[in-house]
Amino acid sequence: MNNIFSNNLEKYEDANEYDRKHENFLVDLPLILEWAPKDSPIIELACGTGRLTIPLAEQGHEMIGVDIHAGMLERAKAKAIDKNLPIQWYLQDCTQLSLTKSTKLMFMSGNSFQHFLTNEVQDALFQSVHRHLEAGGIFIFDTRNPIMEDLSKVDEYEEHFTHSSGILVAEYHKETYQPMTQILHCETERRFFNGTLIESIEKDRILLRYVFPLEMRRLLNEHGFKVLHEYGDWNKSLLTANSPQMVYVCQKKGSS
Repeated sequence: MNNIFSNNLEKYEDANEYDRKHENFLVDLPLILEWAPKDSPIIELACGTGRLTIPLAEQGHEMIGVDIHAGMLERAKAKAIDKNLPIQWYLQDCTQLSLTKSTKLMFMSGNSFQHFLTNEVQDALFQSVHRHLEAGGIFIFDTRNPIMEDLSKVDEYEEHFTHSSGILVAEYHKETYQPMTQILHCETERRFFNGTLIESIEKDRILLRYVFPLEMRRLLNEHGFKVLHEYGDWNKSLLTANSPQMVYVCQKKGSS
């Protein structure tokens, strides 16, 4: 089965810069902590550079981080070593997990669910999670809510920021949604300036799959999960048509 990851990782090529831009985003941490068990390892899928894995380990939880991108995982390992945290890291495909431990809590944040681009790959992800959860275990994850008013238009915008190297960067984005596949095609051109002159140009792209709320509930039910909570963001707001996200707290069925 082709899970289409190998051609969809350009956005993460510069792991250090990605980490710098995202490491302080922790709005999802409080909800995950609410469900964090003390008597079980916690598995984070698509853990990236350890944005959440590391602060959870700092609070005393036994953490396992899994990611398919070697560069992101190396950055996470280096940060954990600096903090003397005994986190276990695994370079694995989340749809084909092969871990030695099961867990009472598994989670995946940062809208990583949108990297699973086909029905078959989504099925494989849920099956993989289900196999590694203990009876009654919890799976928490998020994905962007498909607001059709926004997706129906080609979105073009630009951003300016200072790179970690100190160079001024201008980013130009174009996002086009394909309704038949439910995939958003995102293209970025990144221009690095030396004064007023363009020193270099980088380009990357990423594909992001959208899933609708009723579709997600059916998927979870069919793969052995009960939806305990369905939120519109990590602050536990009510999910509405205009919510920015869909956040799910699910339980493996078949036990209390």
